[in-house]
Amino acid sequence: MNFETELENGHFIVAECKHCQKIVWPPSDFCNKCFRNVSWRKGSHEGKIIEFSRKNDSYFCLIEIENSIRIIGKLSKGIPIEGQQVKIEKCGIENKNYNFEISLV
Repeated sequence: MNFETELENGHFIVAECKHCQKIVWPPSDFCNKCFRNVSWRKGSHEGKIIEFSRKNDSYFCLIEIENSIRIIGKLSKGIPIEGQQVKIEKCGIENKNYNFEISLV
């Protein structure tokens, strides 16, 4: 399994060290704590808004997933509030950049 290949196919996966139970982010094939190989699994699509910014008519939110992964995603509709629950609706890679579209729960 490879993070970028899975993301290109619209799947959000997470690297987790089975030895020390650490979620490895940014994604890597090796744990950044004990340096062992990681296992890949489907990541949670739900999280909460940490902060957000507005550009023109679009909101971009920093969200936290699984209490350790932080990503920036574009809010598909609605007005964000810090602490609000969201979920990843769509993910992929566009122009060599990770792309996440999120919605309010």
